[in-house]
Amino acid sequence: MAAGLLFGAALLAGCSSEGASTDCGLDACTVTFSRGVEASASFLGVEARLIGAEGDRVTVEVAGEQVTLTVGEQASEVGGFDVSLERVTDSEVAIRVARQLG
Repeated sequence: MAAGLLFGAALLAGCSSEGASTDCGLDACTVTFSRGVEASASFLGVEARLIGAEGDRVTVEVAGEQVTLTVGEQASEVGGFDVSLERVTDSEVAIRVARQLG
């Protein structure tokens, strides 16, 4: 159990961001980007960047691949991760990035 806690702490300590915040567990992170700034975050060994947002459609780059997401759509596979759009507001964009299991 202690090893699991240390591993989780190491993952969380490995997060960094600019114009974004991350909320991570062991296999998934919710990344909230601020709109109107160059926003990026590094977590789970991958980097994500907000490219643009228009209405309920958002383009992000995850693990070097660009994907366009829509609120309520099924997660898209990007570089071994499932990426989905959680919400879009006038001030922020939130995506969920999860390691693919199996």
